[in-house]
Amino acid sequence: MPKPLGSLICDPNAIFDTEAVRFRIIELSQDLQGPEFRSAVVALLRDANTAGRAAIAEAFELQPFAARELARSYTFLTDGLVTTALMAASEILHPNATPTTSERISVFAVGGYGRGEMAPFSDVDLLFLTPYKITAWAESVIESMLYILWDLRLKVGHSSRTIRDCIRLGGEDFTIRTAMLENRFLAGHAPLAAELEARLAKDLFSKEAKEFIDAKLAERDARHLKQGERYMVEPNVKEGKGGLRDLQSLFWIAKYLYQVQDVAELVPLGLFRPEEFDFFAKAENFLWAVRAHLHLTAGRATEHLTFDTQVQVAERMGYVDTSGRRAVEVFMQDYFRHATQVGDVTRILLSKLEDGHLKSEPLLERIFRRKPRVKSGYKVTHNRLEIAEPETYLRDKLNLLRLFEEALRTGMLLHPDSMRLVRANLGLIDDEMRNDPVAQKIFLDLLLKHGNPERVLRRMNELGVLSAFVPEFEPIVAMMQFNMYHSYTVDEHTIQVISNFSAIERGELEEELPLSSERIKQGVNRKVLIIAMLLHDIGKGRPQDHSILGAQIARKVAPRLGLNKAESETVEWLVRYHLLMSDTAQKRDIADPRTIRDFAKAVQTVKRLDLLLLLTVCDIRGVGPDTWNNWKAVLLRALYSQTREALENGLEAFNREHRGAEAKKRLRAALPDWDKAAIKRETSRHYPPYWQGLHVTAHVDFARMLQKLDELDDPSAMLVQLHPDEDRDATRASFVMPDHPGIFARIAGALALVGANVVDARSYTTKDGFVTDAFWIQDADGHPYELSRLPRLRKMIEKTLNGEVIARDALKSRDKIKKRERAFQVPTHILFDNEGSDIYTIIEVDTRDRPGLLYDLARALAASNVYVANAVIATFGEQVVDSFYVKDMFGLKYHSVAKQQALEKKLREAISEGAKRADT
Repeated sequence: MPKPLGSLICDPNAIFDTEAVRFRIIELSQDLQGPEFRSAVVALLRDANTAGRAAIAEAFELQPFAARELARSYTFLTDGLVTTALMAASEILHPNATPTTSERISVFAVGGYGRGEMAPFSDVDLLFLTPYKITAWAESVIESMLYILWDLRLKVGHSSRTIRDCIRLGGEDFTIRTAMLENRFLAGHAPLAAELEARLAKDLFSKEAKEFIDAKLAERDARHLKQGERYMVEPNVKEGKGGLRDLQSLFWIAKYLYQVQDVAELVPLGLFRPEEFDFFAKAENFLWAVRAHLHLTAGRATEHLTFDTQVQVAERMGYVDTSGRRAVEVFMQDYFRHATQVGDVTRILLSKLEDGHLKSEPLLERIFRRKPRVKSGYKVTHNRLEIAEPETYLRDKLNLLRLFEEALRTGMLLHPDSMRLVRANLGLIDDEMRNDPVAQKIFLDLLLKHGNPERVLRRMNELGVLSAFVPEFEPIVAMMQFNMYHSYTVDEHTIQVISNFSAIERGELEEELPLSSERIKQGVNRKVLIIAMLLHDIGKGRPQDHSILGAQIARKVAPRLGLNKAESETVEWLVRYHLLMSDTAQKRDIADPRTIRDFAKAVQTVKRLDLLLLLTVCDIRGVGPDTWNNWKAVLLRALYSQTREALENGLEAFNREHRGAEAKKRLRAALPDWDKAAIKRETSRHYPPYWQGLHVTAHVDFARMLQKLDELDDPSAMLVQLHPDEDRDATRASFVMPDHPGIFARIAGALALVGANVVDARSYTTKDGFVTDAFWIQDADGHPYELSRLPRLRKMIEKTLNGEVIARDALKSRDKIKKRERAFQVPTHILFDNEGSDIYTIIEVDTRDRPGLLYDLARALAASNVYVANAVIATFGEQVVDSFYVKDMFGLKYHSVAKQQALEKKLREAISEGAKRADT
């Protein structure tokens, strides 16, 4: 039995009492033989394994950050199980008193098990080494041993090889060579094990190091490409960027080059600075602790830190809620900060190792390839920008910013030594430097002059320069927002927002964002806009409204970054109201003139409108890769164009009568084959709101559906039409039928039942007793339904509306919240707004989203005799804001506080009953 690889988390005998277990096995062998003996050994080891795991888990609960000790403890337990299984197989089941030279066997741990780094449910990778081709005896021993381990439910990976096989296969395959690098002798024939070590060092690990480094770096790049950005909010602890595999890559390369057994040995070699090793050790310990808690929480091997497991791991590690933030958010900020440190340290060190082992270029290439020309004070080393004289460079501390300027100008990556120098001297960035006009100009030029602010911001952020120069930025570095809406941490989101703006400026998004591209061409204050983007979320993570707090912070920061009084005031306004345009477009009816008038009064000038449009578009696109869609684009374009018209031509002209006349004129033009009488009948049968709330294509559809209904002359007839509305990224579902109470709720139920997501809904009654309802729906992926699915979809909707299927009963099994989404807490807020519309009360319900929510709310409103004119639905991950434009049964607004309270109580009951159903 090998000795423990270091201190363990509890008493070694509590983990695996080798002496007692082996003594008991010898006792068993005296009474039992063959299969019965093997079964008894399995039962004994199973009990030992269960007891050992329980002891480790219990100790880890008391010491939730003792990750190194935990990993060694699981390794020690596994060593006990493996070597005892070998002893039972080779000495009792298949004894061989006089083995020949070919009947020798050595057992090695390889991979993570070989390193002694085992998580609770890690694989057990074994190498069975024999001197020559495997003999019948060795085959029997290996087979019996493996059956014992498999019966213990261990996930065993194994290979049987000779020394020659190891050398040959390791030379052909870098994965096998890496496994060989981490071999650890467990038991068996020691001289054979020593021979393998010697041969590996001589014949395999002496091979060209550059090939091995290149292979490991290529693996790392492929892994990062597959896993995505480091700051994705559900990271892979093992394989993700800044995860444990990055640390292991570093260890593999260091061990291959310098034959070290521990990363700490790189410090005296001069490859690691003491403070870098301290970062490394803390980050490694933290990530290992997270991985172990993740395994123990799930009860299986899992590396993906999903939303539901994040909450449990945070609790296990002792995190608690703080003012304005949940425990899980504090935990995940720590996680991402450690991941960032892993990324920084491994990138610097791997670049350094890579540089040290690059072959010199062929002579002709060195002669004819032009090196980038760099300014005085810099040099080019292996195509990276390096500081020529580090000792004198920082006599002028502004050079900490000029380095990034030169990197942007030349398009070169920073040399690892330059990165180290920056990180080690962040203390030079003090108030004097922050208030230096020259430093402010350099910083603004980095953002404005080189066409690629994303690259410089990300590098400055990773090296700590951004937070040093703008200390108010530091709290949001690696800050996670625990919801399904945001795909990135706050600092990464901020960089993505500015990246989107740069892409629009470069003309890369003209087709996708024609309005934003046009506004930039016409000219906007870029300095104001980029600083507003940099600061727009700077108030997050505190108990106060982040827009208000962010505006207060911006008031101080903007002048310090070199903006004049007027520019600073505009930045402050943009930060304060950066959600206004998005909220107005997504949570209010922009067909209502009052919405446009109120928004125009808030914005006041076309210049501000242009800036707010660009900030809003880039902000939404920066939330995540799939957040932006045509639906949001259409809403924002419509809000912009109507507001601009109101600001340029006056708010008074913006009224219902003017809109209604224009809509009727468009309908007449769209129905040239209709006679005057039919047109007159159609234009006079609707109330004014109908004409302002729908596009002419919907007016045409409803006109034809109503005409068909008139021809049918059937009081129970109902028409349903599904039409792709590609401009809005949705399918328009149009319904025409005789009016009666509760229709809106029934339609909402029918749509919920077919799994449709409603993004907008409008309900109108005609003067002659019909209802014309339009619902815009999307499939589960947020897209319009494919044409081939529409006939079946329509049949299912008609069945529900005809009463063949009862929505309330059928929804019980479908209205569920997924397990990984249950960790989110979304408090319910209900707001009554009588100022946002001239003729309706707006009831805004902000709560947890689920499939049957709109149906539940619409039923509660119908039961209270509330008339729903239209509903605007805005979804933000697991949160939804449903805004209902309503009247009471007499056509009046809900001014009475008592009526509002009674209605709010009914809505809250509907939400809470539905939530209980969804959670069961």
